[in-house]
Amino acid sequence: MISDPRRDKQLRQFIDRLGIPSPAPIRWDLLDLALTHPTIAPDANYERLEFVGDAVIRLAAAEFLFEFYPNSPEGQLSAIRSALVSDRLLSQIADRYGFDRFLLAANSALADKTGRETRLAAAFEAVLAALYLSTHNLDLIRVWLDPHLQQLAEAICQDPALNNYKGALQAWTQAYYQRLPEYRVTEVGQAYGDLERFVAEVWFQGKLWGKGKGPSKKAAEQAAAQIAFLALQETQKPPQ
Repeated sequence: MISDPRRDKQLRQFIDRLGIPSPAPIRWDLLDLALTHPTIAPDANYERLEFVGDAVIRLAAAEFLFEFYPNSPEGQLSAIRSALVSDRLLSQIADRYGFDRFLLAANSALADKTGRETRLAAAFEAVLAALYLSTHNLDLIRVWLDPHLQQLAEAICQDPALNNYKGALQAWTQAYYQRLPEYRVTEVGQAYGDLERFVAEVWFQGKLWGKGKGPSKKAAEQAAAQIAFLALQETQKPPQ
């Protein structure tokens, strides 16, 4: 139990939102840390738990994929897991549960729309760590996480690039030419939350293959790689 009754109530509402049956053997002190941003407590926040949670989400995704995709080879399972544990998808799951409502953070952090994806993904991993360390197993996690993993995995399997266009494009260029594409990124905006703040171009053999925009360099590069990869899928042959 947390000493602050208001915070204790808030954390219990969070657990109810996740759908974890009550009573549950939860380390409330760890859960409180998992939902505390460094801007609130520089020395007592979610960062150490995030370190553990990075391993926990990989284990939870691995167990899920091993059970639900018994006929898939190791390489495909690894590719799907890589997409499942990306910040983009983890932040989507966190957003569905309204993590922002329970995360203690300074107003400046909450107003940073560009950093929202990273912030939510970090808190998500920290929460998984708190739940895992409460029981030292995945019993408090998979009961609510599996349905999300199933939905996302099905969508990933329908994507020819398995949701990783940079990786798919790199594998393609290496297979045909043993070389990597080059990304050129330009910052065209300064405002936080600008969805087109960065513009990325992907070049190969002196030619522009794709151009994309995004709120971060990584997002812009993925957008450019997606355009290039899908164009290659249409031609089904290496460029001249």
